[in-house]
Amino acid sequence: MALTAEIYFSNNYRDLCQEHGTGAGFQFEFSCNRCQDTWRSPFEAYTGGRMASWVGKGVTAAYGLLGRTGSGVSSAADGLAGANYGGSRDAAFQRAISNAQGHFNRCPRCTNYVCNRCWNAGQGICLSCAPDTAAEAVAARQRGLNDMVSERAYSTGQNAAGAFDVGADRQLVCPQCQGETHGSAFCPHCGHHLAQRDACASCSAEIPAGAAFCPGCGTRR
Repeated sequence: MALTAEIYFSNNYRDLCQEHGTGAGFQFEFSCNRCQDTWRSPFEAYTGGRMASWVGKGVTAAYGLLGRTGSGVSSAADGLAGANYGGSRDAAFQRAISNAQGHFNRCPRCTNYVCNRCWNAGQGICLSCAPDTAAEAVAARQRGLNDMVSERAYSTGQNAAGAFDVGADRQLVCPQCQGETHGSAFCPHCGHHLAQRDACASCSAEIPAGAAFCPGCGTRR
């Protein structure tokens, strides 16, 4: 596992380091590319950053009592701490990488870094590339069950289709209350009789919606 050499070019870690303040220190969070679980390296305090903060506060307080400002001394302390920060962070990063080696593995097939739970030790690659056989068998059996049930349900629907009158007129929206009818004969919201055909009073022929005269005998509606 070449984690030390390649972790710099990986996207599976976050830099949680803090340079200034009483919480100054180094810590890195590594994540599994498969399950996204994370592991954090032990926190290492950055004494230079903490000392700069203490010095700055102490000098500001002391000079404040004298009516003067201690910004020069405080800035110098910050500058000294900043000069040492980069090297200290790099050293802490190397230690974090060494610790991470016991928690992550690099898959030689997909090149992802995965945690020990997502690693197929028997095959030497990750579980995404070499899934657990027992788990795959259970999942496949369930997929087969679902597929067969879906096929049977589809077949049942086909058999029931013969009882459905596909030629009947259906109004999906009630013209009286504008409620959805779902193809029913009466509106479930207001009870309006849906999809009614007007009949000619003279010849009983159906009169299309919007027609002013009967198409069968010409009688005015």
